[in-house]
Amino acid sequence: MPQPFSPDTTSLPSIFQSKWRSNPDPAALPFPANSPPFALTPTDWHQLSLTDAHHTPHAWPNLQSLIANSQLEQLTRWPSQLKAYLAWTAHVQRVYGSATTYLLEQRLFWKPLAGMELAFAVNDDTPFAHPHDFAILRNDWGYALESDVAHVVVWLKQRLPVDGAGALSAEGVVMVEAFVDREFRREVGERVKGERVLWFKNTTTLQSVRGLEHVHVLLRDVDEKVKEKWMK
Repeated sequence: MPQPFSPDTTSLPSIFQSKWRSNPDPAALPFPANSPPFALTPTDWHQLSLTDAHHTPHAWPNLQSLIANSQLEQLTRWPSQLKAYLAWTAHVQRVYGSATTYLLEQRLFWKPLAGMELAFAVNDDTPFAHPHDFAILRNDWGYALESDVAHVVVWLKQRLPVDGAGALSAEGVVMVEAFVDREFRREVGERVKGERVLWFKNTTTLQSVRGLEHVHVLLRDVDEKVKEKWMK
């Protein structure tokens, strides 16, 4: 018989974050300066030099602009959250080997095919076609957003088509647009595109979790009862 699931509370992001806030020196870098647990952008390094009091969260118009102009490298986390995220990533790398393995075992509960590290049995080869081939979860390590904005991540068992730079191809954009329309825009009753729902997919160089396919979705001013289905 399969063993019952046992949650790893020491690695649970919400608990890890609360402990990091009580760290005697939360301003300290939680990694050797020459060896961060994932690649940092110049914007990330700048964030690490700030305190939360000196940082402004992203407002919806700013998010619309950054996403429309493919300036995703300018999306920032609260400095304290970025430090906690880096510390957590280093932690799960020690315990699980990678953040990807943690996600598979503790959040997604997906088992790779035997002998194939990140390939999964699917019900349909087409991304988003079958509900058991993707999962929608809250972003445990989201960006610095105003309080009326929620952030979820859509994790997929299949890869989306991308171009040579790792950005979505035109075919991939059509796939994601159709899914977002169906799953989110209709659900929240969005009348003007981009008014309450935005999405983006980071290029490979900006991803902190590169092993699993995922798309980010931002939801603005959504009723809590509607939002509950996505905030797992």
